[in-house]
Amino acid sequence: MRNQTILNEFLLSGLSDLPALQLPLFLFFLHTYLLTFIWNFLIIVLVVIDTRLHVPMYFFLGNLAGLDLCYSSLTVPRMLFNLYTKTRKITIPACITQVFFFFFFSTTEFLLLAVMSYDRYIAICQPLHYTQIMSGKVCVQLACIVWCLACTNALIHTLCGLNLKFCGSDVIESFFCDFPQFLQISCSDIFINVLLIFILGGILGVCSLTLIALSYVSIFRTVLKIKVKGKMSKVFSTCTSHLTVVFIFYFSSIFNYFRPSPNQHFAVDKVASVFYAVIAPLLNPLIYSLRNQDFRRAFYNVFRKIVSTAMGKMNIH
Repeated sequence: MRNQTILNEFLLSGLSDLPALQLPLFLFFLHTYLLTFIWNFLIIVLVVIDTRLHVPMYFFLGNLAGLDLCYSSLTVPRMLFNLYTKTRKITIPACITQVFFFFFFSTTEFLLLAVMSYDRYIAICQPLHYTQIMSGKVCVQLACIVWCLACTNALIHTLCGLNLKFCGSDVIESFFCDFPQFLQISCSDIFINVLLIFILGGILGVCSLTLIALSYVSIFRTVLKIKVKGKMSKVFSTCTSHLTVVFIFYFSSIFNYFRPSPNQHFAVDKVASVFYAVIAPLLNPLIYSLRNQDFRRAFYNVFRKIVSTAMGKMNIH
């Protein structure tokens, strides 16, 4: 066997090699990240300070906002740094760390969206028992289970990835260390790693999608029996917001992780990665807040208090 040099660092291919596109891409993703940060942080603040939002649905929505904040902060700042400095190097420990946290946050979002569908099922199909079933203690326990399962899943994939050797190409065809592209450049046998993606991802994905499907079948059956038109539209508004977020995140993730021969479609992989790692965290708070009357009211009240406080200080001076 010929000698092979073991790699100590990788190069991220980024989104484009064209110099003319570097500045437009930097500005676009900078604005995207700032909007993502502002919207998700605003949702967390509103959920914390507005007592009318201290209900299970908004507790989980606050968790989702915090998750999206971490999610985008894991990938976008690094991409902006690479675009600005035109350096694309990343060390193997930094890459593996990014793999762990990306698995952690993405798995958490998978499971959290399933828990949110169960919450909607209880609220709509069993409203008289809602406060008993979805008590504050139960909500915290469900959130802890979700985070623990996600951490375990991420830890398994990361520990198995530590044994991989990299001695061929040093270019990861993505703007961050996404696991499918990370595996593609390994010169080790990746059968176990791929098998774990399909087994663990299949179990968690199938269980989550099954819970979502069963919840919404029951919800739609209940909604069709509602004869009050205004109440029906309100229920549908809440459900369609959640289903839109589920569709965007689930199918873009499944497309990237469970598609055969991804190494032949680098451009498509990058588009899918941008969609679920950058665009989805921005769309989630917009979908929920713009379609939700409680959030609009809470935002208006907070904005009015800020304006009145500022006006009062100006009058004093």
